[in-house]
Amino acid sequence: MTKMTLVFAALALASNLNAAQAADGNVKLTPLGSHDGEFCSLDRAIVFEDPDGTRILYDAGRTVRGPDDPRLGKIDGVLLSHVHGDHLGDLIQPSANAGDCGKPDFSVKVTPNSNTVNIVVAKKAKLLVGSEMGSFFANKVKEAGGDAQQVQLVRVGANAKVGGVQVTTVPAAHSNGLHPAFLDPAHGDALAKNGLTAYVGPPAGYVLRFSNGLVAYLSGDTGITAEQDLVVRGYYQANLAVINIGNVFTTGPMDAAYVINELVKPKSVVVSHANEPSTKGGKLLPESKAAAFKKASKVPTHLPLSGVTMAFDGQGQCVTGC
Repeated sequence: MTKMTLVFAALALASNLNAAQAADGNVKLTPLGSHDGEFCSLDRAIVFEDPDGTRILYDAGRTVRGPDDPRLGKIDGVLLSHVHGDHLGDLIQPSANAGDCGKPDFSVKVTPNSNTVNIVVAKKAKLLVGSEMGSFFANKVKEAGGDAQQVQLVRVGANAKVGGVQVTTVPAAHSNGLHPAFLDPAHGDALAKNGLTAYVGPPAGYVLRFSNGLVAYLSGDTGITAEQDLVVRGYYQANLAVINIGNVFTTGPMDAAYVINELVKPKSVVVSHANEPSTKGGKLLPESKAAAFKKASKVPTHLPLSGVTMAFDGQGQCVTGC
């Protein structure tokens, strides 16, 4: 075989591989929780990968073990729903699977910075936030060695593009107080002394439109809202939802099931934010909130097992990894 023949063969192989990847056309969803193969109490983080290779991290929280976590890979954009420590990231695990599923070991302190900002700076990624969070994080990113322009403000009704993914913020019914630990001592100590947090505007949920047509609703932390029907379903027509089920601070399993069955009406749903161990050995615990939600849900329900990648087609159906 001549050298030229080998070159053409290599080019043909590369072309076939690219065609196969394009034909695949699915969005990959990979949860990054505290314990491999499980859905544990403080799991929030998910990486979405568009068919064009764009990778977006949603709510890094405490379970992503900093920017050097090997599970992250390339990150183009980071979404933050609100600034509570379990979403912004005040503490992280010292190593994989540290602690128990019900009580992970979050012993590495990353304040007054945050896990989110550290990842954004190290990955040179965009940070997309809503409400009044933009200027605060622009300062934080700059102080951490990044570029303030990495922070993009996307208020409700606006949208932004990260690669082939359109990102829109939608309302969430929750609070959004920044803990004093994230502030400089002069401001943080004064707030802590008075039992206050720094308010940075309302929290947000997100709607992501991927290049294959998939439209995903990421609820953030929320209660039931009219916008889940009028905006998320009626206007954006989300066909996949990631919804909190933890109760007390957000919708519980029955409230969340109502949101899915009667308001958003997606083709599939991924549960999140359970605030308790939901699996053991990767199997659903029968008395868990996740089990109660799955029983009440009228659409296919998928568990975010840490490190297990699911793939969704443009209609919101899970095609692999479910």
